[in-house]
Amino acid sequence: MPELSVGYAAMLEQFHPTEAIALAAYAEGKGFSGVMAADHFQPWVPQQGQSSFVWNVLSALGERTRGDIGPGVTTPTFRWHPAMVAQASATLAAMYPGRHWLGIGSGEALNEHIVGQYWPEPAERINRMFEAIEIIKKLFSASLAGKDTKHSGQFFKLESTRLWTMPAVAPPILVATAGPVTAKRAGKNADGLITVGAPLEKIGALFSRFDDGAREAGRDPSGMSKVLQLHLSWAPTTEEAMRNALVEWPSGGMRFPKSDIRSPYELEQMAKLVRPEDFEGRMVIDADPDAHRAFIQRYVDLGFDRIYLHNVGRNQREWIDVFSRDVLPNLRR
Repeated sequence: MPELSVGYAAMLEQFHPTEAIALAAYAEGKGFSGVMAADHFQPWVPQQGQSSFVWNVLSALGERTRGDIGPGVTTPTFRWHPAMVAQASATLAAMYPGRHWLGIGSGEALNEHIVGQYWPEPAERINRMFEAIEIIKKLFSASLAGKDTKHSGQFFKLESTRLWTMPAVAPPILVATAGPVTAKRAGKNADGLITVGAPLEKIGALFSRFDDGAREAGRDPSGMSKVLQLHLSWAPTTEEAMRNALVEWPSGGMRFPKSDIRSPYELEQMAKLVRPEDFEGRMVIDADPDAHRAFIQRYVDLGFDRIYLHNVGRNQREWIDVFSRDVLPNLRR
């Protein structure tokens, strides 16, 4: 069983890139392991105020930190052709051997509609994602073998080419999903699973389907990564923690899909309807570090081997100090 690592979730929607990089380095110095950096073209709500280019930030993180680095998550199907994502990922892995993983998702209109393409239903978005993964894997494997590859599929074409800059080992591909059908396909086609905090029984079902898919593909799921991104709100008082959640991360209290929303200003209007009780069962909002530790431990016990924590407030250094002292040392695999 892989050892547990708890990393820092760098929310590039909230922080200027230089600040996000400095915070990630500070977190690593306090015992956090690795960085998951958000890939957004726009913030969720205007209040967050930023949205920098994740691949630039990941390169800087490679220089400023020593742990694992990856996008949480990138979409290789609308803003990007999958070949470009493959090149970006291979280059990063070549620059920082053994540290980079490629997190992939099916996308949200908030980020992807900006190139003016038709925004399809979820089933097509998921099918596009898996075809993109097929292309990325082809490029990785062919390029490592010193060969060209090509592709002609339902959604994408790739003329004969290869990646000329490659690491010794291709970066692992992790698929983000909260749905059991996609989880099973991820088990067949990817190297790991990324999901967000949810009821334990729902995540247990995701794990089961992911493992089924891996076994059907002749792979051992016990050696495949299971990665969690967990949003939380800690502050010196629970009232302040709640205020941070309502102002900075109201999407955490929205109990409906948000993948078809196109503008931060639309979400801002919806956020006015969010009430404190809407966060119940979805995000821990508490001044007591042990309440957060107990909540995180439940996911560790479920089988996650990597967890990236995001404190939704601006009080990042204070939060990092408290969690590095009172939470991280008390988590048990």
